[in-house]
Amino acid sequence: MRPVLPQWSGTLAVKAAVFIAVMCCALAALLGVLVHVQVTNQTVDQARDQALQRLTQATERYEAGDTLWRGAGVDPPELPRELRDLAVAGDRGTMVADRAGRPTMWAAGPVDGERALAVAVDYSQQARTIEGLDRAILWSSGLAIGATLLVGAFAVTRVTRRLHTTALVARRISAGDLDARVNDPRTGPRTKAGPPDEVAAVAAALDSMAASLQGKLLAEQRFTADVAHELRTPLTGLHAAAELLPPGRPTELVRDRVAALRTLTEDLLEISRLDTGRERVELDTEQLGPLAERAVRAAGSDTEVRVVRDVSVETDRRRLERVLGNLVANAHKHGRAPVVLTVDGPVVTVRDHGDGFPDYLVAHGPQRFRTEGGTRGHGLGLTIARGQAEVLGARLEFANAPDGGAVATLELAAE
Repeated sequence: MRPVLPQWSGTLAVKAAVFIAVMCCALAALLGVLVHVQVTNQTVDQARDQALQRLTQATERYEAGDTLWRGAGVDPPELPRELRDLAVAGDRGTMVADRAGRPTMWAAGPVDGERALAVAVDYSQQARTIEGLDRAILWSSGLAIGATLLVGAFAVTRVTRRLHTTALVARRISAGDLDARVNDPRTGPRTKAGPPDEVAAVAAALDSMAASLQGKLLAEQRFTADVAHELRTPLTGLHAAAELLPPGRPTELVRDRVAALRTLTEDLLEISRLDTGRERVELDTEQLGPLAERAVRAAGSDTEVRVVRDVSVETDRRRLERVLGNLVANAHKHGRAPVVLTVDGPVVTVRDHGDGFPDYLVAHGPQRFRTEGGTRGHGLGLTIARGQAEVLGARLEFANAPDGGAVATLELAAE
C-alpha cells in the first residue's frame, strides 16, 4: 500500500529529496574513498618502512654471523611466493599477507645467492585501525546524509507549502472567490520573514492580478446596476405612454418592444443583485413534482412534465420556479419541440430536441450578453438560472444529449 503524502508534497518535493539524497551519497562516497585511500597509504607506508628497517638490521646480523631474532629467517615457509621470487632475483620488497591467521607485513631481500632473508612484522593493529576508520566513515556519512536530508526536506517543504498555498488561492479565485489573497509573508522589499524570493514574486503577482480582476468586475457590476436603475424611470413613463396609444398594429409593436425592454431591465437588476452575493433564501418544504408543474404552467409553454420519483425538498419556492421557468423558456426559444421536464428524485432535467448548447456554454457555463448560432437573446436567462441555483445551494449543469438536443440538469438537496 502506497503511503499517503501531505497535500503540499508533490513532484517538486520528491525530486528535490531524491536529488539531495543522491548528491549527499555521492559526496559522502567520494570523501570516504579519499580519506580511506589517504589513511591506508600512510599506514601501509609506515609499516613498510618499519619492515624494511628491520630487514636491514636482520641482514647485518646475518652477515655478521649473529643469531636472528624471532620473526626473521632465511627462506621461511610462510613467505609469499611472489615476494620470495623477487628477493631471489636480487631485489628487496614488501607485501601484506596472512600468517597464522593474522595480517602480516613481510619484507624480504637476497642473501647467499639464491636464498631470501625475510622479516615478518605484525600488521594486526594497522588493519584494525583501517577497519575502524572505515566504520567511522560509514557512520559519519550516514549521519551527515540524514542530517542533510532533514535540513533539505525542511527547506524544500517550506517552499512547496508556500507554492501549494498559492495554488489553492488561484483555484479559489478561479472558482469566483475574488477576495482570496495569498498574502505571502515575504512579499515586499523588507519583511521579518526574510528577503523576497521567486515564490513571493509569484504570490505578489497573483494577488495583484486578483485585485485588478476584482476591481474590474466590481466596476462592471456597478455599471450594470446603475444602467438598470436609470432605465427603470424612463421605461415606466414609456410604458404609461404606450398604454395611451390608440389600438392598432403600430401600438402593439411599441408595447411589445417596451415589454422586452422592461424584461431586460428587470433581468439586469436581478443579475446585479446576484453579483453582490447578498441574496437570502426563504426556505420551505415543497413537493418537487407539483412545484415543477406550476413553473411550467407559469411559463405558458407546451412542455411535458414527467415525474419519475417525487421528493420533498427544502428550498425557496420563488427562486426555484424562476430557475425552472428560465430553463424551460430557453429550451423553447433556442431549441425545438418536444421539450420535456423530468423529475427524478432531487434531480430535475430539462431537455429539448434542437441543435444543443454551444460548446463554450457546455465547457464554461452561460455568459451574459453572449449567444451563438444566429439565435436571438442576451444570454441572461441561463445566467440568472445559474446564479439562483447557486443561491439555493443547488448544482446546475449543461450538456448535450448523444442523440441531439440540449440537456440542463438541476440537482437539489433532498430533505
